[in-house]
Amino acid sequence: MKILVTGATGFVGRQLLPLLKNSGHEISVLTRDPENAVVRLPVLCRRYQWDPALLEPPKEALEGVDAVIHLAGENIAARWTDSKKQELQRSRVLSTHQLVKAMEEMDARPKVFISCSGIGYYGDRKSLELDESQTPGHSVLAEVCKKWEAEALKAEALGVRTVVLRIATVLGTDGGALRFMLPAFRMCLGGRVGNGRQWMSWIHVRDLARLMLHALDTDSLRGPVNACSPEPVTNAEFTRTLAKAVGRPAIIPAPAFALKLVLGDMSEVLLASQKAVPKKAQSCGFRFDYPDVESALEQLADVRTHELRMEQWVPQPIDTIFEFYSDAKNLEVLTPPFLNFAVTGQSTREMEEGTRINYRLKLYGISFRWQSIIMDWSPQKRFSDIQVVGPYWLWHHTHDFVEQDGGTLIRDRAIYRVPMWTPGDLFIYPIVRRDLEKIFAYRWKKTCDLFGE
Repeated sequence: MKILVTGATGFVGRQLLPLLKNSGHEISVLTRDPENAVVRLPVLCRRYQWDPALLEPPKEALEGVDAVIHLAGENIAARWTDSKKQELQRSRVLSTHQLVKAMEEMDARPKVFISCSGIGYYGDRKSLELDESQTPGHSVLAEVCKKWEAEALKAEALGVRTVVLRIATVLGTDGGALRFMLPAFRMCLGGRVGNGRQWMSWIHVRDLARLMLHALDTDSLRGPVNACSPEPVTNAEFTRTLAKAVGRPAIIPAPAFALKLVLGDMSEVLLASQKAVPKKAQSCGFRFDYPDVESALEQLADVRTHELRMEQWVPQPIDTIFEFYSDAKNLEVLTPPFLNFAVTGQSTREMEEGTRINYRLKLYGISFRWQSIIMDWSPQKRFSDIQVVGPYWLWHHTHDFVEQDGGTLIRDRAIYRVPMWTPGDLFIYPIVRRDLEKIFAYRWKKTCDLFGE
């Protein structure tokens, strides 16, 4: 299928895109910033610029599209001022309206439209079990979700099978709720929220991405679908399980009055009780990899590394590209000037498995010495470099080269860990991630200049 995705550079999108590609789908994306999106997209995609606040998506982006997956939306994790509430609604309701309007004007419309909503649709419902037949609540977020879903479901009248995923709290390591919770709990700063008796519905980010693929392929699935695990828990149970998974006590609660004072209406997301169940997903045959909170949190708590993935295609033969990338001196060409980067030595004349390479660089006024060793050396196919000495506590960068469409597909996958353990994950990681995106964006542009795009 040819699939158009919005919000592809976000937390969920970065999980979804590799699954779509591995399933053989052709992917294109709508993004505000196509140039910088290249370092946030884990797979090669055709990119189209779109600001939903200003205009409909470009017609060429929708031409020949079989399915649209709409993930775009403003992050809710902030104090909800009046302007923030307007932005939450605009980014969800207006963007969905623009997409459906564009479909209406098409001669050949997509077969499937997967849009998002949230279990905030139900409001605070205490211990009532919430399947998709339940009525909406009356909170700020419930009102946004009702309008959001109403816009999406207009696509049904156009003959487009529409699935609206009411997404629960998404659990993953490089985004979502655990982005700050995991470091806090590891530093013994975690605890229950409010009285802890409110029900929490949740879903592992990989299960959410898999559910989207299932929705693409399941013709009988349409309308609202709860995207949550089959085993909701109370906040107190979630807190105990997370504390056990990280091996730390959870002794610092977050009182309800403090959350309301700091976050305003946004505190309803944390304090509302929503015991949602995935009745429609399970009745259509979907099986969760992480059905219970113990298995989900144990897996996520074990992940102490971060990942950056990107792909780039160039219209040059694979031997030319491999030769260039496997020459250490060319790293100086591909590295932005602000790093003051230089290769200072190499243990063998030609690069091979076991070669040690020495570099120097300067970042934020601090000079670093870096030594890497070449591993997994497969000429014309792959090589990896692993940091032996340097600023990271772990750096493992794999370069893959694949012949494709008369040129070469370059795949980069960097697995890394920042210094200072848990405080580093909380405070240093965002800075490192931003700098890595700058470095890889520069590298992408330089490669385009040298070899074509």
